[in-house]
Amino acid sequence: MSGQLPVASPAEVRSAAGRDLRADRAAVIGLVLVNGLAAAAGLVGPWLLGRIIDTIQGGSGNVLSTVDRLAFGAVLLTVAQTVLSWWALKIGYRFGERTAARVRERFMRRTLALPPRVADQVPVGDLIARGSTDASQVAATLRSAVPEVLVAVVHALFLIVAVLVLDPRLGLCGLASLLGVGAAVRWYLRRARPVYLAAAGAEAGLADIVASTAKGARTVELLGLEDRRTEVTEAAIGQARRARLGALWLRTILFPWSEIALTLPVAGALLIGGALYANELVSLGVVVTAAVYLRQLVDPLNTVMLWIEQLQGAAASYARVEGLSDIPRTEPSQTEASRANAPAASARDVPGNRIRVQDVRFSYTGVRDVLRGIDLSVQPGERLAIVGTSGAGKSTLARLLAGLDRPHTGSVTIGGTPVADLPPDQLREHVVLITQDHHVFHDTLRDNLLIAKPDATDSELHAALNAVGATWPAAPEGEPDGELDVVLGRELILGDAAAQQLSLARVVLADPHTLILDEATALLDPKTARQTEQSLAAVLHGRTVIAIAHRLQTAHDADRIAVMEAGELVELGTHDELVSAGGVYGNLWQTWHGDDPGNATPLTDTPTG
Repeated sequence: MSGQLPVASPAEVRSAAGRDLRADRAAVIGLVLVNGLAAAAGLVGPWLLGRIIDTIQGGSGNVLSTVDRLAFGAVLLTVAQTVLSWWALKIGYRFGERTAARVRERFMRRTLALPPRVADQVPVGDLIARGSTDASQVAATLRSAVPEVLVAVVHALFLIVAVLVLDPRLGLCGLASLLGVGAAVRWYLRRARPVYLAAAGAEAGLADIVASTAKGARTVELLGLEDRRTEVTEAAIGQARRARLGALWLRTILFPWSEIALTLPVAGALLIGGALYANELVSLGVVVTAAVYLRQLVDPLNTVMLWIEQLQGAAASYARVEGLSDIPRTEPSQTEASRANAPAASARDVPGNRIRVQDVRFSYTGVRDVLRGIDLSVQPGERLAIVGTSGAGKSTLARLLAGLDRPHTGSVTIGGTPVADLPPDQLREHVVLITQDHHVFHDTLRDNLLIAKPDATDSELHAALNAVGATWPAAPEGEPDGELDVVLGRELILGDAAAQQLSLARVVLADPHTLILDEATALLDPKTARQTEQSLAAVLHGRTVIAIAHRLQTAHDADRIAVMEAGELVELGTHDELVSAGGVYGNLWQTWHGDDPGNATPLTDTPTG
């Protein structure tokens, strides 16, 4: 997968929003009902004001007593409207928080459900932006905008109906004046979606560039790419700025026009109402009541107008968050159609642990093959080392063996079953790939380890740490048995080497029958790396170990060595056989070994292969 992640269509966003509303329908119904009561209470006050004016103008009967009762009723209804509005907002905010949590959890589940070979190829910055900025905007909108807009819409509808019932002529006059608002909103909505999607996409692209630059900071410094990365970053900043200015330009048209249009209903009602009153077609109280209703209409419409920009931005963010569901869960291959109706493979279906690579070709771009005609068979329990210069295709082959990628031609099977066809949870029961990349969660050491085996005992956790030579856990003062309760990142800061040992300990707990080490010890010093590899060899006795060798000492200890060069498997044999043959491996060994193994340099200059 390349480029940015998919974006959900408007229909998909509406469907998702409908599901979220139905998931908390009781709150939605309560929100509408309480809003309706609040709006109804708000309508009576202006009507009572009209009655007061007509009563004073008529001057018949006990005017003062009647006015007092009407004014007291207006005060009571104003208080009732205030309480009901507060109650409605309370319901709305709680609904918003629950729905926002539901959206976040759904996004997290979809992210975690992505197959490794798909998750490994998604743009990191775009995914981070969707899970943070976009999800936060959706959450804020559901928490604030949705309840306030619902209150405003219900209030506006009640006011419009009240004016029409009070006097259809004044009501139609007011509604006609609102056509300007409708035209401005329609113009805005027709242009808003692509503009806001472009702005969100530009910001995601910027985040991706920043993330990739930070991740590859060492490589950028070594290769002197600082100026080039600066230019790329500044270009992304410029694109994000232009996209945001496009959204700002829409707002500069929408808001001034709507502000003018919102003043017209009251003016129209007063002009037309004055003419009708002069001809004794309506009472003064009716004109005042209609004018007050239409003046009250400005407030909810202002609320809608103020939130409409936020709603468009949130709709774009909602589309980006929901777009994760459109990521294909599998990558089609040339033989995908023939397997379409086949039942999914499972761990129980795999009859053996033999790994077989047959006539494999693979290309990242579809233009040039990175691997060409690879044939390899790995027996259960064998320790195989894969060596070669940087760019030879070692890591690509490791990804195919781990099921992260699917060969374009040929096959990679385990026990006769294509590795890439195994479901993710069952794939990890067979093969685990561990690279130099690692992650330490801001949590206790115990919880960081239990990720690999949730039901592991403390003794098993200690055994796994000891197996990889991790001697750095230290119990808090006064807690001699509390090493596993140390909070990583706060009470204990792990360096690269310690974090890598933690990652290896997780592998020990996962206990797969095949372990692929893609330069997993590259960040450890030679002595620590040697101890860790020896510990792993002892713990994983009888299991298959495939190591991408960064140091040739690792290859020396392997049962067999596969030598890669320019995407091809050029040599295969034991250490002694290959050294005696004097081929590619023999030359590498002589160059690496020299006269003093302790001063030997790594096989490659960079930790990638």
